[in-house]
Amino acid sequence: MWRARGKNNKIQLSFKYKIYPTREVEEKLLRVMQIEAKVYNALLDAVNNARKEGKKITPKDTQGILKDLKIDGKEIVYSKVLQMVNNHLWYNINSLHELKKKGKRVGKLRYKKIVKIINYNQSGFRVVGDKLILSKIGEMKVLFHRPLEGEIKGLIIKKSATGWYTIFQVEVEKKPLEKTGKVVGIDLGVEKLVTTSDGVVIENPKVFDKVEKRIKILQMSLSRKKKGSRNYEKVRKKLAKIHEHVKNLMNDYIHKVTSWLVEQYDEIYVEDLDVKEMVENSDSKTLRKHILHTNFSKFVSYLSYKASRAGRRVVKVNPRNTSKTCTECGYVKRDLTLSDRVFSCPKCGWVIDRDYNASLNTLRAGSGLPLEPVDRNPLLYIPFSEGVYSKFPGRSRKSSPRGGDAPSMRAG
Repeated sequence: MWRARGKNNKIQLSFKYKIYPTREVEEKLLRVMQIEAKVYNALLDAVNNARKEGKKITPKDTQGILKDLKIDGKEIVYSKVLQMVNNHLWYNINSLHELKKKGKRVGKLRYKKIVKIINYNQSGFRVVGDKLILSKIGEMKVLFHRPLEGEIKGLIIKKSATGWYTIFQVEVEKKPLEKTGKVVGIDLGVEKLVTTSDGVVIENPKVFDKVEKRIKILQMSLSRKKKGSRNYEKVRKKLAKIHEHVKNLMNDYIHKVTSWLVEQYDEIYVEDLDVKEMVENSDSKTLRKHILHTNFSKFVSYLSYKASRAGRRVVKVNPRNTSKTCTECGYVKRDLTLSDRVFSCPKCGWVIDRDYNASLNTLRAGSGLPLEPVDRNPLLYIPFSEGVYSKFPGRSRKSSPRGGDAPSMRAG
């Protein structure tokens, strides 16, 4: 499950599965994506021309233009799919407008050669057993590696370096967990992915570092190939597969860590980090790389939707001075740098791990708890080799590695 939105006692989730279209169906999928691009480009032309003439144009206007578009093969695309292309265009237009309002320099929307997704909203599809049937395209096998639950509201078909995937958008009931009576503050970092105020440290595997040399070799090989040639495509696909593997491995790890946190704590306090600002303000290329590949934003997103479904609470805390404030006396050490991994208070002499210090301050800033003596027990370190198998403190063997999200039945 990748994303969620709450609605009363229900929540919207997304389930991603691999699909196996036949060669005939795959050709239809690619053809639909090409036609979507032509429709997108035609609607973008209509928007640009209207604005040049000083006319106002709205999503409703471009929706009306859809019916009269003369595009070869348009009839083989399901009508709701074309409507979602119009929605996609206006989402892009509005996103550019928001960036411009914030003072960012923005260019113009580009024309597309192919739209990389097919979006079926509410209708035009059926799930029968392990088969997915799409209107005007055909059927394909779905690898349901975990059951699909809830009421299906829509689905997206997507092609990546490792094959074809479908993402089901479903609405499910919330599943509140029993109260544990525990609260926690967590510090997210590059050296340690998570440090909790309970003294648990979870390793950041830095997966990208392990394959970076291989990626550089492939990039050099790709630069020597003629663009568009068979050898060029061969190397490009290898490179894309490595990047996708790194992304999937990190996503899976984040799922497991966030699930454990939601199982164990009723309230979780986390720093409200501005990742973009962190990257822009960093002078170290290595640090910028690690910040981007650790994906703090995704971590907080996963944590929030899991907490919402489980009846837990995630509170974002202002990160200002969480690392620089002494947990014993409250003194703020202004000259603390990123290279200082231990916090040593010049006022009271308190010495503590920098990230553990930050997690305690995050807890206190979010919960409003007063300063209390800190536990002097050594931190409990969880290496990646254990975290990847969900071996976290307090987790029973029967616990789901995804935090109790496993559904009871498949939706049809």
